[in-house]
Amino acid sequence: MQIKHLIAVVALAAPLSSWALNLKTGDKVPTVSVADYGEAIVKGNDITYHQWQSASMVGKTRVIQAIAGRSAAKALNKPMIDAIIDANLPKDKYQTTTIINQDDAIWGTSSFVKSSAEDSKKEFSYSSIILDKNGVVAKAWDLQAKTSMIAVQSKDGTILWAKDGELTPQEIKHVITLIKSDL
Repeated sequence: MQIKHLIAVVALAAPLSSWALNLKTGDKVPTVSVADYGEAIVKGNDITYHQWQSASMVGKTRVIQAIAGRSAAKALNKPMIDAIIDANLPKDKYQTTTIINQDDAIWGTSSFVKSSAEDSKKEFSYSSIILDKNGVVAKAWDLQAKTSMIAVQSKDGTILWAKDGELTPQEIKHVITLIKSDL
């Protein structure tokens, strides 16, 4: 009976733990810089790119979404992004940062990945969108290919929770709770 109890406890706790390989709860994200595109900035009707550094994410509570440059990876955690939009979080204390690994795109689709990133930046101008042409973030953070990673980072830069892959409804609720408690 005790083994069954232990298994039940582990099964319930597992969805609430960190699963991303190189992003551990309590740590800071490994320092990385994206120079080949970088952060998308809206200027009128145009998009420009500026070098981006992971250290720039300190100061606000945020969800970091690192995704492969594939529509399937983008769709994987759309329910998480929808929950963030529905939560109507205060822009002075919260920001979403999406890092798109253009190096992990299906052959021949890089221009579509860039265009999609630019459309997303125009639609969600407040969000930070980084186009990573060479996949330096995925390499530095040891992220899985062809998927989506979600991490919650506190305003001081500490990882509160992270997972590679699709989030369950329970994990989405947990992430929203973490965000709200850190605001």
